[in-house]
Amino acid sequence: MQAWQVQELAKPAESLEPTEVAAPEPKAGQVQVKVRSAALNFPDVLMCQGLYQVRPELPFTPGAELCGEITALGEGVTDRKVGDRIIGMAALPHGGFAEIALMPADSALAPEDLDDDAAAVLTIGYQTAWAALFHRAQLSKDDIVLVQAAAGGVGSAAVQLAKINGNRVIAIAGGPEKTAAAKALGADVVIDRRVEDVVAQVKAATDGRGADVIFDPVGGDAYDLLAKCVAFEGRIVVIGFSGGRIQAPPLNHVLLKNYSILGLHWGYYQTMRPSVIAEGYAELSRLAAAGKIRPLISRRLGFDELPQGLTELAEGRTVGRLVWHPTR
Repeated sequence: MQAWQVQELAKPAESLEPTEVAAPEPKAGQVQVKVRSAALNFPDVLMCQGLYQVRPELPFTPGAELCGEITALGEGVTDRKVGDRIIGMAALPHGGFAEIALMPADSALAPEDLDDDAAAVLTIGYQTAWAALFHRAQLSKDDIVLVQAAAGGVGSAAVQLAKINGNRVIAIAGGPEKTAAAKALGADVVIDRRVEDVVAQVKAATDGRGADVIFDPVGGDAYDLLAKCVAFEGRIVVIGFSGGRIQAPPLNHVLLKNYSILGLHWGYYQTMRPSVIAEGYAELSRLAAAGKIRPLISRRLGFDELPQGLTELAEGRTVGRLVWHPTR
């Protein structure tokens, strides 16, 4: 089969090589799948560079999130069958940026109402957004939600889920294309961080009180601004640090304004509390069946376009989600 493999740790354009390799055989508790669509995620970029917490041995095939059709079953697998369409995380080192990948046998069945591309992006982005808003922040309908990087993969999911819940949403994005995307997602207020004063605009939109729930996948300098926008007894959910700097917030400010800083490592729930992931999947499947979830997919990449797509993602030049197909 054909696969993109990381031969050495470096930026995606330098580390990825198209390679012909044997199709991986599923082990006990795994299934082999024909890749129908694989989503591009920031962890894929970090993994190529050896900067992610998961570090497969070289060489390996990245691609953490995908939609695949089962082609073979590993030992002991009885609750899935060949032909099932499933979604979720790849069983690394045999990731989704290949014609054939491996996945855990307990991966969820893809919602029938979503096509391959929409199903492929349902796991990381939407599950992260759901867990951040409804599990960690305990979002209520009266809360005002502020979403950083609202036109990105996980940010766009957070905007949609908050609006579905009936919340007022303030979206922060950078540049005309991304602010237009945030408006199209239904955000009530959209702030262009490149030309507008974020703090002043949030205060104006909330009559000076700030946002009750802040969703931050960027960190660094962006977080420093968001901390000035949180309401009394508000909640800031830290999703990641795509901005490159890990902030060290002054805890006296947390005390003075009585707000909470909450962390979310979504993948850790699979180990510590898988019931949270199951609850999120059930709710997201219900919303998909009702036609309420519409993933923002801006581009569909062919086989040879993967390194460029990951480079654009790393540089913050993408809108919504990019998906990859193993066809030339």
